[in-house]
Amino acid sequence: MDHPDRIALSRRGFLGMAAGGMALAGTGAPARAQKIPTSARIVILGAGAAGTTMARRLVERLDGATITIVDARKRHLYQPGFTLIAAGLKPANYAVSSTAEWLPKGVEWIEEAAAEIDPEANRIVTAGGKTVAYDFLILATGLKLDWDAVEGFDMNLVGTNGIGAVYAGPEQAAATWGAMNRFTDEGGKAVFFRPATEMKCAGAPLKYTFLTDDYARRKGSRGRVEVHYHAHAGALFSVPIVNEKVRMLFDDRGVKTQYNHVIKAIDPGKKILTFATPEGDIETDYDFTNVIPPMVAPDVLRNSPLPWQGGPWINEGWAEVNQETMRHVRYPNVFAVGDCAGVPKGKTAASVKWQVPVAEDHLIADIEDRLSPATYNGYTSCPMITRVGRAMLIEFDYKNNLVESFPGVIAPLEELWISWLMKEVALKATYNAMLRGKA
Repeated sequence: MDHPDRIALSRRGFLGMAAGGMALAGTGAPARAQKIPTSARIVILGAGAAGTTMARRLVERLDGATITIVDARKRHLYQPGFTLIAAGLKPANYAVSSTAEWLPKGVEWIEEAAAEIDPEANRIVTAGGKTVAYDFLILATGLKLDWDAVEGFDMNLVGTNGIGAVYAGPEQAAATWGAMNRFTDEGGKAVFFRPATEMKCAGAPLKYTFLTDDYARRKGSRGRVEVHYHAHAGALFSVPIVNEKVRMLFDDRGVKTQYNHVIKAIDPGKKILTFATPEGDIETDYDFTNVIPPMVAPDVLRNSPLPWQGGPWINEGWAEVNQETMRHVRYPNVFAVGDCAGVPKGKTAASVKWQVPVAEDHLIADIEDRLSPATYNGYTSCPMITRVGRAMLIEFDYKNNLVESFPGVIAPLEELWISWLMKEVALKATYNAMLRGKA
């Protein structure tokens, strides 16, 4: 007998709809007009999802531009796949490709890290001492996982002593699966949390909490397992209606929740976590945990004149851009896209898909001496896994309004097989299409 979700929408039909332009894929790549002649020098810092997508789109739009990408990383990592790797559903190499294979012809790749940004002189300096001048600068540096901010953490411990670190990379995600698999066999106390900083995919800590609970249930060991979630603030999720749904699911599944707990330290020998709370530091024991550190802008951005000069992110270093245009508010020939952008939402691949065309069009408008009407409304997407084979496709904007890409087909707050398929199968295909400039 067919599953009711499959009756509503077949696998083939779903994938076709996703590839046709919904959710992360958006409305698809528009038909391109004749290329615009220009001698503009455009430098892109970062060859991750945002930088690669921007480079691909600019190559297709401009004729004669000098486009340079600066990034030392040889590997391109499909970061949305880390959770699936850490759930034992995909191998580590599922998330790994090469940087070179995604970069379009006509782009110069400087295989070094950027060391200095001088927006007054319109130039950057690489780690090797090379100076590169620009007319336009695209910040697509991603973010920095500040592991040193968690006292006692050592990357070499991931996968041992009940320590996981899903965000650290594909190999560490695979090691995390090994630790979680052993824990759900043996039982004990699992403690999950997130940092108090802005972070990429804020739903990921919740997903892994759900997955650990689900594996224990599937193995029949849930009675021997305690699952705790320490929220960094007074809510589990920034969107109120989603927060309430997660709270209800946690209550239903016996996840014990504490609020206003911010991670400070881990003692791997004693298996103790230390959290800062309004009442002072507290310690809690654990048998399994997923360490997620504070997240900040990379040093090259934090040490430049480009971060916010005040406000809640002053210590995190995000680029001070207009949240609708992605243009820097003090240096108009500088744009930021992806994780490094200082906007209230948007540290996901889905946000990159919507931010890049906006920044692109404003840059093109500058070259053509016109004004661009393009705006970014804060769209972001989180396929919230709640168990293997079920997820909620949560999409929202700056105002915390739920934005449905599949109205009448996918209800955002229902645990559906279709939403799971979006995460497990369709998302990577649409991500790759985005990198190719096709979405």
